[in-house]
Amino acid sequence: MSEITLLGANEIRAIAAELKLQPAKSLGQNFVIDANVCRKIVRLANIDSGDHVVEIGPGIGSLTLAICQSASRVTAIEIDARLAARLNQTALEHGVRTGLSIIHADALSIDEIADAPTKLVANLPYNVSVPVLLHFLERFPTIQAGVVMVQREVAERLAAKPGSKSYGAPSVKAAWWAELELSDEVSRSIFWPVPNVDSALVSFKRHVPLGDEALRERTFDLVDRAFGQRRKMLRAALSSRFGSSQAAQNHLERSGIDPTLRGEALTVLQFRALAATLD
Repeated sequence: MSEITLLGANEIRAIAAELKLQPAKSLGQNFVIDANVCRKIVRLANIDSGDHVVEIGPGIGSLTLAICQSASRVTAIEIDARLAARLNQTALEHGVRTGLSIIHADALSIDEIADAPTKLVANLPYNVSVPVLLHFLERFPTIQAGVVMVQREVAERLAAKPGSKSYGAPSVKAAWWAELELSDEVSRSIFWPVPNVDSALVSFKRHVPLGDEALRERTFDLVDRAFGQRRKMLRAALSSRFGSSQAAQNHLERSGIDPTLRGEALTVLQFRALAATLD
């Protein structure tokens, strides 16, 4: 697949002009114009010819073409009708002959993808990055690994460990399905238009699920309650779920958790242990 060529900044702007496209802030349309960053993402994701890669938000196609250089199958999900319609032409013009499927849809509405995707790669819009990542981790258990580019602040939250200032509900929920790490920083200058924030790359590898769906739902409910009142001790923050502060304290102690701790101190396994005491 080495004959596939990548997009340059001038061509990206030319395609946008052809489509009369003014990048929409509401859709998080900041297009990657640096081919080296696209190659780096593919390298970090360790994509090979056996992979079926899902790409969310391909936009004009910068990262799509880089993925197609390595993967045998690529499914690109694009919410903007103009970009979804143009992407196949761009791919053909740059040497992609087979293996690319394009779905025009909101990624959060996708519950099925043919032929079991194995990896996820995306330049995720800042406003929906966490919900989209969690949705795909939940709905597509065949996705074993991937790399997402997100706002740096979001990246720090996703990869945060207990006790750090960035640790919160996204950190715990993502850890239910995968190990995540902050892989690299990305300058805002590699985007067009240039956003007002810096970005970062988060790599993930799926591990064995921590429980069934019922236990996950109970765990996530406790996580939301704990971080919804993150300044409160757990016995107070969770009192409404258990019926009283004393009942919450009893459940916490039964789970081996200090009731005076706050949510930011607990691992996903501790939240799971607490959820397991609920019916």
